[in-house]
Amino acid sequence: MYLPVLHSGDRLCSTEDCMPGTGVYLRHGYIYSSLAGYVLRKNEGEELPVISVVRETEAQLLPDVGAIVTCKVTSINPRFAKVHILYVGSTPLKDRFRGTIRKEDVRATEKDRVETYKSFRPGDIVLAKVISLGDVQSNYLLTTAENELGVVVAHSEAGAQMVPISWCEMQCPRTHAKEFRKVARVQPEYLQA
Repeated sequence: MYLPVLHSGDRLCSTEDCMPGTGVYLRHGYIYSSLAGYVLRKNEGEELPVISVVRETEAQLLPDVGAIVTCKVTSINPRFAKVHILYVGSTPLKDRFRGTIRKEDVRATEKDRVETYKSFRPGDIVLAKVISLGDVQSNYLLTTAENELGVVVAHSEAGAQMVPISWCEMQCPRTHAKEFRKVARVQPEYLQA
């Protein structure tokens, strides 16, 4: 069980209640945090629980130029699709990052004939590549202009998960209705059981 610690030097508990672990020190019968982090209590059999303080070890992963990201489409308009970036490679992101897939970055060919609403719909899960870094005010610019990039999961109006039938269409297994999408040819390294 994790509990946040605000500062090092915080008193955690009495030595009568817990045994000291890592990231703590003893003083006058009490256990104190020796660093800022999270309190971790482990019960070791019938003995007193061991209390430790651990730092958050995972560094925040940021989308980088050239990285393959998994994102969810939040809105579309004729010029671009807005997305939330969920994963960089196979690593989930803690913070929410916004991205934009411009109309000209949807396909590598016939860029002038691309229609955003025929490529993506809100709620679609998309594999894309980062082509430009964002900052606090702006979004990451993303592209799906490769065969391996595009929509990987989409739901029909009937609510069923659609099946890709070509590079530009998906079909609802319930109603057999076809909808246009920029479909990704998913490579084995992106498939997870």
